[in-house]
Amino acid sequence: MTEFLLQAAALILPLIIAIVFHEVAHGWVALTLGDPTAREQRRLSLNPIRHVDPFGTLILPAMLWLMTHTAFGWAKPVPVNYGRLRDPRRGMMLVAAAGPATNFVLAAIGAVLLGLLARFAGSSEAPPVAFLAEMGNNFILINVFLAFFNLLPLPPFDGSHIVEGMLPRSAARGYAKLRPYGLVLFFVLLLIVPRVFPGWGVIERFVVPPVAWLGEYYYDLARMVAGA
Repeated sequence: MTEFLLQAAALILPLIIAIVFHEVAHGWVALTLGDPTAREQRRLSLNPIRHVDPFGTLILPAMLWLMTHTAFGWAKPVPVNYGRLRDPRRGMMLVAAAGPATNFVLAAIGAVLLGLLARFAGSSEAPPVAFLAEMGNNFILINVFLAFFNLLPLPPFDGSHIVEGMLPRSAARGYAKLRPYGLVLFFVLLLIVPRVFPGWGVIERFVVPPVAWLGEYYYDLARMVAGA
């Protein structure tokens, strides 16, 4: 039981940090671009209680990670009123990109900290060191995974807002009509299709490969910091 709790903590703590910073980044960029909605609703806080969705942030990702070593989840979305942005189309893209960009930065910070742990703790197998090492590994992978996952061009993910902002206005209006069906698309493409057609999974084909590719660069950074 103790080992299970440590594994869960080594997963949940990095996940909470990754998701909270992801959401707050949306709000801060929106604020700088003219929309104070998140600040008005007190959502620019790093207090996880303001952002955590018990099922989407904790229970579902923990279950998926422990069973499959892949995970996705969500927090309470930070409110953004695109009509209050000074340039709604450009602002929409920047606000959406802020979340994944923050996760990439956090992964780099995690790699540096993991490298420092290896440099100063060496090959120690002490339980605190092993726990921190596992949490560091999870922190890197979770942040990279969340970044690429949210860049999928499917409503309501960040990638859909970026694509919508890049399209011509007429095409963007048509693309936006998919937004009310985002939850249905999510379950069909990410959960049902892989069950019915093995090998067609969106995550396996379009998210896992770039996560593995970029993850190696973060681990190279960790090894460099460690002096390996």
